[in-house]
Amino acid sequence: MRKISGIAFLSVFLLLGSTVHAQQLDAAFGLGTVTAPSASDATGDFFPQSVGGGVFPSFSGDVLFLHHFGVGANVSWRATRNLSQGFLPFRPIFYDFNAVFAPPLGKRAAAQLEGGIGGESVRFYQGFVTCSFFSCTDFVSTNHFLGHVGGGIKLYAFHNFFIRPEVHFYFIHNNVEFSGNHATRLGASIGYTFRGPQ
Repeated sequence: MRKISGIAFLSVFLLLGSTVHAQQLDAAFGLGTVTAPSASDATGDFFPQSVGGGVFPSFSGDVLFLHHFGVGANVSWRATRNLSQGFLPFRPIFYDFNAVFAPPLGKRAAAQLEGGIGGESVRFYQGFVTCSFFSCTDFVSTNHFLGHVGGGIKLYAFHNFFIRPEVHFYFIHNNVEFSGNHATRLGASIGYTFRGPQ
């Protein structure tokens, strides 16, 4: 979790530091779910266990610089642990860094399209604590590189507050702990748009 927290802190720091010349900064919190190939769909080297299911909270942010283009980041994790094969607790975490295009769709709405790279970090909980020089944990992590594309529609309900239905597609490299190499996150976020100089 420290690694993810460090990445999130660094991302927010860079995003906020970039706002000096930014036209817009968006920050949001959301809830959703992940769908992925089921255990019965596993083939080849893939393990018969789905990474999908459950509730996934998420945080996201983006900074737009010029003509509705910018950069952004997302992190989403399973709120509760799932069981692999009915006995091994695990929790997947998805994070990504993206190029963002967010054109307006009238006065009270905007599209948001993004694509980039990131990672899937899966924590498998052992039931006992192991310590290193730096920390103690009760899990081991597997990490995989992923490609990400996603999009949503920001609907401005009240001033700069928005509701954003969204969908995210993850293409996960070497995801052999699960039934397939892809997953889809569906959800909605609420957020706020901070506008810069126009």
